[in-house]
Amino acid sequence: MKNQWNIGEKERAALSKKVEDAVLIGLVHDRQTYEKVEEYLDELEFLARTAGAVTREKFIQKLKHPDPRTFIGSGKVEEIREYIETHDIDLAIFDDDLTGKQTNVLERILKVKIVDRTTLILDIFANRAQTAQAKTQVELAQMQYLLPRLRGLWTHLERQRGGIGMRGPGEQEIETDRRIVRDKIALLKKKLEKIDLQNQTRRKQRGELIRVALVGYTNVGKSTLMNMLSKSDVFAEDKLFATLDTTVRKIVLDAIPFLLSDTVGFIRKLPHHLVESFKSTLDEVRESDILIHVVDVAHPQFEDQLVTVMKTLKELEVQDKPTLLVLNKVDLYRKKYFDTYLEDHVKQQIEEELVARMKSEYENDALLVSAKTKENLDLLREKLKTMVSEQYEVRYPYKPKSW
Repeated sequence: MKNQWNIGEKERAALSKKVEDAVLIGLVHDRQTYEKVEEYLDELEFLARTAGAVTREKFIQKLKHPDPRTFIGSGKVEEIREYIETHDIDLAIFDDDLTGKQTNVLERILKVKIVDRTTLILDIFANRAQTAQAKTQVELAQMQYLLPRLRGLWTHLERQRGGIGMRGPGEQEIETDRRIVRDKIALLKKKLEKIDLQNQTRRKQRGELIRVALVGYTNVGKSTLMNMLSKSDVFAEDKLFATLDTTVRKIVLDAIPFLLSDTVGFIRKLPHHLVESFKSTLDEVRESDILIHVVDVAHPQFEDQLVTVMKTLKELEVQDKPTLLVLNKVDLYRKKYFDTYLEDHVKQQIEEELVARMKSEYENDALLVSAKTKENLDLLREKLKTMVSEQYEVRYPYKPKSW
């Protein structure tokens, strides 16, 4: 079986300093507009950069339905093949999931590594995973993704043609591999259950403290905000999925203690089996008392990202928890959208209207902050203190307030 999760392997193995050149491919169809595909490809470019590849060109094809053989149709494949040959491209990245057969056909025609969105995300996850739990979760997601694609990936069996169902040793070999993968999935699930039990015990040992979870789209500044609030040194980087492992810190605001956790970021078109694999990590969100939903307000599609996160929170059945919308990166928002000659009171009015609209539309309290410049962090601390105090009063209504 081929290892598909090896994007950027040259760089990681230190065999060569050459960065892999990539082309990105998106498909406009009856459920996806041209504008949406352009947005997705911009995000895919960021994913590719995070994985260690440089985007050289983007291709968009318009079809009513994806082509079952090549996904984008033979004409567009030929156009991409010519570009790849001319510009010495290393890999082609598709914005949607491909079947094993499509991957096989495209590799044969384009003669480069074929990667789809899920494979790319899995590669980043595999590279970022540090703890035993994160590594096990990533491996489980990889195995679940690989299982239905085994037949299509078996290129060395193409010569063995038989009758009807192509019976013979090759088919037996695929079945053996399927059994190995299924056994591996079962083993990884058991391992995760054991880790999850350990985590549950650890969470119980934290005592009676109120728990606050930072949630949000990937790369919105959750880890930077965590560092500012907890005065700790959680890994933060301007790349997607910088945080895979949940980090928990104890914080005390004016003698009121609580636990703050930084969780894995969400993304559009996140593969279902990845969400399934990371269920145990997301238990931190489920068991929290308060959610701090961090939003990158400077991002052109920040409301789409906000909706994506809210949908995921609904899937986790935590949408009714007390939530504070933290509109982060307000410093970048001003740089992007405010004219130099705009008067201060007009700027203030625009910001106030934005906050009011967010409160009204999403039915949560909202606050503009900048984790980088520390703007409004004192105000955020005050709001947090109030929310945490309210939760203590709900949980312990008859207990004297001496935390």
